[in-house]
Amino acid sequence: MKVRTRVAPSPTGDPHVGTAYMALFSLCFARQHGGQFMLRIEDTDAARSTRESEQTILDSLRWLGLDWDEGPDKPGPFGPYRQSERIDLYAGYARELIDKGHAFYCFCDSERLDAMRAEQMQRGETARYDGCCLDLSAPEIEAKRAAGGPVVVRMKVPDSGICVIQDRLRGAIEIDWGQVDMQVLVKADGNPTYHLAVVVDDHLMEITHVIRGEEWINSAPKHILLFQYFGWTMPELIHMPLLRNPDKSKLSKRKNPTSIRYYERMGFLPEALLNYLAMLGWSMPDGEEKFSLETMIENFDVSRVSLGAPVFDVDKLKWLNGRWLRENIDDDEFADRLSDWAFNRDNLKKIIPLIKERVDVFSEVAPMISFFAEGMPPLQEADLAVKNQSPEDVKKTLQFALWDLEKVTVWERDALNDLFTDLADRMGLKIREVLAPMFIAVSGKPVSPPLFDSMALLGPDMVRARVRHAIDVLGGVSKKQAKKLEKEYRS
Repeated sequence: MKVRTRVAPSPTGDPHVGTAYMALFSLCFARQHGGQFMLRIEDTDAARSTRESEQTILDSLRWLGLDWDEGPDKPGPFGPYRQSERIDLYAGYARELIDKGHAFYCFCDSERLDAMRAEQMQRGETARYDGCCLDLSAPEIEAKRAAGGPVVVRMKVPDSGICVIQDRLRGAIEIDWGQVDMQVLVKADGNPTYHLAVVVDDHLMEITHVIRGEEWINSAPKHILLFQYFGWTMPELIHMPLLRNPDKSKLSKRKNPTSIRYYERMGFLPEALLNYLAMLGWSMPDGEEKFSLETMIENFDVSRVSLGAPVFDVDKLKWLNGRWLRENIDDDEFADRLSDWAFNRDNLKKIIPLIKERVDVFSEVAPMISFFAEGMPPLQEADLAVKNQSPEDVKKTLQFALWDLEKVTVWERDALNDLFTDLADRMGLKIREVLAPMFIAVSGKPVSPPLFDSMALLGPDMVRARVRHAIDVLGGVSKKQAKKLEKEYRS
């Protein structure tokens, strides 16, 4: 059997370090067995998926030193490698499940489903579909479809019994079928859900081993059942431990920068970040913490993966990065890497038009543009003071701006200008009242080169991280405050 593994990110935002984590272990497992590693883009969420995000994922993984044998940019025998280009395939497999009696049409609207779940939760039950449309007759189905209302396709699941999941690292995992929902397989818009598409693609692409995060364990029964319904061989499952924040919560951008591009912008070495991700879930036989990708592949044994809760500690990452800088990079390469990172000619040519009219002598340039090559500006609460606004008002403005910025898919000057003009209008503020704290958050200075041009050059990862940093300087947002602000934001 030829070992084939994959990583399958969704191009809906910043490329997550968790994607790199899974890609790293999938690559090492394939290489250890002389197999193949492929990249598949899961972009069936048409509203949120973008080609820009896809390209950023490819660029970020390659910056880390990870590469694949097949993918959207590397045609192979199992393509296409974007799910959006495979849509016609999924409809036929959904039809097959219906014809075999393993799936059914569901006509329940969102109001009924919400009420159903609320009643189940009130009774202390697991919220799951109650089978309302499970036994509709053929004439009833025909009439409802002819009426033209929304319809989805759901899979059937057993009423009772235990599903046993065989996991390479964890052994047998038992989940009661009563806890498993009748998953929607085809949405009302005709697009497949993740659960149908991933099963069909893993089979057709001959994936033999699926390495993914432990948060997918509860979805495994649905996938096992679908493989059984189709009569296909299930890939072996390897559920990796989740990366955690220092407080042991799931790694999230609210508590820790999670974007690969953020660490690139901060000036970390790709070798060090990849090394750190490796040591979070695995260890070398001799216990050495600093090692290259090539060394990891040579020594890789999946049984050495630790099932503990690996903590993503930026301070430990910085320590490891320092070792790589001092032990592996001589002065000439240090100069080359530093130049490539921020002080190259292309970068400077983008910055010069923003500052040229403000400069009389070259010695004024460095202080003016230092924030382009900084991490988090050294802010204090007083720095973020805005006339006639309380710290809580400023915090709200920054939080609303952050939520807007997290939705931006095309990171360009004009789009950012429109975003803040719209935000000021929605908040009933003057544009300068909204931009005042943003100048400080982004540049660390009350006056800087044009804000939107500067934000465009800094990139979404760094800008969002600096806004989060400014919010933290103002005391952060508690869960209770976030709930209140979210309600106000939506209104």
